[in-house]
This record gives sequence, C-alpha cells and structure tokens, in this order.
Amino acid sequence: MLIRLILLLTIVPLVELTLLLWLSDLTDWRVTLALVIGTGIAGSWLFRRQGWCIWGELQDDLRHGRTPVDSLQDGVLVLLAAALLVTPGILTDAVGLSLLVPAVRRRVRAYLGQKFKARFTFQAFGPGGATWTTERPDDNDEIIDVDSRPAPDGRLDHLPR
Repeated sequence: MLIRLILLLTIVPLVELTLLLWLSDLTDWRVTLALVIGTGIAGSWLFRRQGWCIWGELQDDLRHGRTPVDSLQDGVLVLLAAALLVTPGILTDAVGLSLLVPAVRRRVRAYLGQKFKARFTFQAFGPGGATWTTERPDDNDEIIDVDSRPAPDGRLDHLPR
C-alpha cells in the first residue's frame, strides 16, 4: 500500500507536468494557464451546484426516514472531485470534472460497492426474523457478532454474544 501511495505521489505530478508542458508547446503558455484557471472556476461552480443537490437529497432521505447511503457516497465523491480540481493539471481536472457528473458517480458508486461487498460479510435481521446475507469467498477471518435491543429509555444497547 505504501509503494502504491509513493508511486501515486510521484508519477501523477510528473504526468501532469508533462501534459501541461506538452499543451504549452502545442498552443501557448497563456492558453495552458487559461485552461487550468478555467477548469478550476468551472469545477468550483459545478462543485457548489452538485454539493447543494446532494445536500437536498440527504435532507430528503433523512426527512422520509431512509438511510442516506447514496447521498453520503455522492458527497464523498464530490469532495474527492473538488480536491482533484484544486490540484493543477489536466489529468486531475478531467477526473475531477467527470466525478461531478451524476451518471459517472453512479457507476463509480456501483463499482466501489461491488469491491467492498467482495471484502466484507453483511448480515442483517429484519422484522419477523427475516435475514439477508452477503458471503465472502474466504470466510476464515474472525466474526464479530453483535445484538442490539431497545433499552427502556429508548437507547440501543449493543451486547456482544
């Protein structure tokens, strides 16, 4: 993991610098500078717009008693997009702008959901004892089993078995 992070922090800036210099040679340094500033401005506008849309969805989910999983995931992806847009460069701006498009975020969310499902086991008990389970292929890890029940004052007490 550390090697990947080091590679990411060294290769991405080198690629960005190469792309900016290449674009500057093809056009003019003013065009390259205008592109970097323009994508920053467009990105901040889109970030603000998408952020308010996600905030509205989150409030709507909470108001109707739904778990705001998609809204929270969208919020994290939009925050990542903003961080990428603040970083000067062509590649990071392209990835950041694409994450601000709702259709792209849905696909990224679905991909990440499948990736996390493959790594974790989820089991929930619904009303009437109904269950659903997502199994991992290798189930040799430690299992933590937790029961919860309402306390007399309305709080949930978590009791390990």
